[in-house]
Amino acid sequence: MTEAVATTDHKVIRKWVESREGRPAVVGEGVLRIDFGDPEDGFREIEWDEFFEIFEDRKLAFLHQDMLDNGQVSRFNKLIERPN
Repeated sequence: MTEAVATTDHKVIRKWVESREGRPAVVGEGVLRIDFGDPEDGFREIEWDEFFEIFEDRKLAFLHQDMLDNGQVSRFNKLIERPN
C-alpha cells in the first residue's frame, strides 16, 4: 500500500473525492464521511460548503491515499484530528 498523506486544503480534498466519484455526506449527528457509489444507508449527502464548515469547526484533516501498490486508484480516506 502506498503512503497515505494528510491535508487540510479544501481544493485538494474536493478534487480527490470528485475524481473518485465521491460526495460529502454526514451520518447521524453530523459525523462527516465521504460516500462512493450508491448512497450508504444512514448517509445524508451535503453540499461542500457545509462539509468544509464542519471540517474546519472540528479542526479535522483529510488522510488519503492516491494509488494502491498494484497501480489501481485508491479510495482510502479518513478524517482525523489535525496534528498540532
